[in-house]
Amino acid sequence: MGISISVTLAGLSRLYPDGLRGILETARIAEEVGIGQIAMTDHVVIGNRTDAYPYGDFPFPNEEPWPEPLTVLAAIAGATRRLRLATGILIAPLRPAALLAKTLATLDEMSAGRVDIGVGTGWQSEEYDAVGIPFRGRASRMDDTLRACRALWTQAPASFESDTVTFENLWSFPRPIQSGGIPLWLGLALTERNLACFKEFDAGWMPMTSDPSGLEEGIQTLRNARSEANLDPDTLRVRANAPVVSDQKGRPDLERTLDGLAELAEIGVTQAAFALPRFVHRPADIPAFLERLGAHAC
Repeated sequence: MGISISVTLAGLSRLYPDGLRGILETARIAEEVGIGQIAMTDHVVIGNRTDAYPYGDFPFPNEEPWPEPLTVLAAIAGATRRLRLATGILIAPLRPAALLAKTLATLDEMSAGRVDIGVGTGWQSEEYDAVGIPFRGRASRMDDTLRACRALWTQAPASFESDTVTFENLWSFPRPIQSGGIPLWLGLALTERNLACFKEFDAGWMPMTSDPSGLEEGIQTLRNARSEANLDPDTLRVRANAPVVSDQKGRPDLERTLDGLAELAEIGVTQAAFALPRFVHRPADIPAFLERLGAHAC
């Protein structure tokens, strides 16, 4: 079984010192060499409590630019023709449901159906405070937001009622043009509550772990959940960060990391994600890095 390649854009201040328009050239090269997907990360704002980051040390300074991801993906859509456009993750509860539904549907229409949306709830309360949305209850708000988007994409007029999102008799066009709607991915732990969301939304998984044993266990858990929900377990989508292998000096070894893709594919990972700043330290090195990834793209 093959595995496709996704490249996550982050660390932009170092990689694009002359301005973020350089992202467009990166996307064009990625498409030319056969990489399947570009993914954008998301922060609306950054607070000063980055020590609250739950996954270790926060890897970027407070001054790091975090461009609005759907805006960047729209620009990439205009510069490419085949490259899929993803988020990893979009903090969905920070955006009003009706506006998010319209933005995503428009992007899918304008890109000829190339959108993959990975969502999560984020980890810093300052972002929620800044847009006037309660941090508490964000998981339920995300679920309501996704359900409301689905209603607006499939009903006309659309009505929806929940604790956090309610509307009645609304029309929202354009709609996504992909058959079955925009593919949805969840960056969530596999708790009992979250497994219900994976089943409800027929969602792919974006795990935080890149450890093959943890991935294999999680994939089997999701396959079982899909079977329980009468969803085909063989169509499970998993976008996982490629386990980074370091050389003797502690630097990422791209060749040895690429050697591990076969194991990821064997356990059921469908997309291997590579964070650009993890492997590239100078703008001039971006093309060669992408070309090497492209040689392993299926």
